[in-house]
Amino acid sequence: MIRFFAPALFASLLASTAVAADPPPTPAAAVAAAPADAWRAIAAEDLLVMTIEGDKRVVIQLAPAFAPRHVGNIRTLARAHWWDGTSINRVQDNYVTQWGDATEKKPMPPGMMPTSPADYVRSLANVRLAITPLSYPDAYAPATGYVDGWPMAMNGDAAWLPHCYGYVGVGRNLSPDAGTGAELYTVIGHAPRQLDRNIAVVGRVIDGMAHLSSLPRGSGELGFYTATEHPVPILSVRLASDLAPADQPRFQAMDVASPSFAAYLRLRANRKDDFYDLPAGGVDICNAPVPVRPVP
Repeated sequence: MIRFFAPALFASLLASTAVAADPPPTPAAAVAAAPADAWRAIAAEDLLVMTIEGDKRVVIQLAPAFAPRHVGNIRTLARAHWWDGTSINRVQDNYVTQWGDATEKKPMPPGMMPTSPADYVRSLANVRLAITPLSYPDAYAPATGYVDGWPMAMNGDAAWLPHCYGYVGVGRNLSPDAGTGAELYTVIGHAPRQLDRNIAVVGRVIDGMAHLSSLPRGSGELGFYTATEHPVPILSVRLASDLAPADQPRFQAMDVASPSFAAYLRLRANRKDDFYDLPAGGVDICNAPVPVRPVP
């Protein structure tokens, strides 16, 4: 039987067919579609710019709200140019890349603050924060979520930054030593969440991560470079706020309270695009990183 459609109805059918043919949304598409008001600028004083051998640049976003004393020390060290001439001296496969003074004898600059294991967590008591919860189980904390552009794990009134890929922690000796911030590392493998609340996490690498994750692995114990291997020289470490305006990197992080971030989280947990046959129906805090983008 031949059926005849009115022009308006035919146009409507074509439109519905076109919508149905659109590809299913992806997390990347949600990020790309986020409007300008879904992004927040990252302050220049919270950006640490490290230049290593070959003029390769790594940008680290610091988290002063979660580790104020350690971040204060890191800013003091950067302003004193303390890391210039030090090196990356440990690269352990599926674990960390670590840098600092290999001799452990370089004097600290004045103004360094004492630290302790109490600095590993942030108190949420009597603090009003807009927390975006992640409503999926976590193996290392009773609850997880996002606040001020950062992922966090929580236990009652205590919150801490998790050891996710690309996150930066402070090297230390045995407790109660908590490290000064002079010895730093970044996670280059599967998230070692067992370190949560045992070491201060002070930030995350937001640009140049490949320069740290692709380095030759050290053959010494724990991935330290031996005397016959090449520690990667650190040419300089500066706060972006101390650079000339034209040289300052600029980045934005997605507002974790925005509808765009909610859509992104939903899609991270429930992939239904063409590649995926079975949506996971969940996501952990390290597999739903807060999107960060450079600003031209």
